[in-house]
Amino acid sequence: MRKLLSLIFFTALLAGCATGPKVRYTDSMFEPVPAAEEYGIASYYTAGWFGIGERTADGKRFHQYEMTCAHKTLPLGTYVRVTNLKNGRQTIAKITDRGPYVSGRIVDLSKTGAKQIGILKSGLAQVKLEVLIPRQSRAATAAYGG
Repeated sequence: MRKLLSLIFFTALLAGCATGPKVRYTDSMFEPVPAAEEYGIASYYTAGWFGIGERTADGKRFHQYEMTCAHKTLPLGTYVRVTNLKNGRQTIAKITDRGPYVSGRIVDLSKTGAKQIGILKSGLAQVKLEVLIPRQSRAATAAYGG
């Protein structure tokens, strides 16, 4: 019985360390036409052993398994679609930090975003970055007379 309880405890502990993002952004959450486009190089950054890093520019801790990214000038909280121009794979992420501070690079993705566009091995890719406009929810539209 004791071994069974230990097994259940450790299974629950490991489940709490899940490495998938809490939120997945989809195209249906945003207006179909992007507000702006930018071309350049994407890179990615990671955190320590637990996947949790320092505080980002928005004041929250960096979690490498969330769908976040860093950009030098776009407002924090902006959503962007990043498309790898070599393989066509894309991801949507929320800007929560500033950077990258390397010439030619336009966006630093979290590890999960980098995996989605296929740059974990190479570390870099030529990308198209599109600024997305969130759609209003029906509840928000109704509440504000829209």
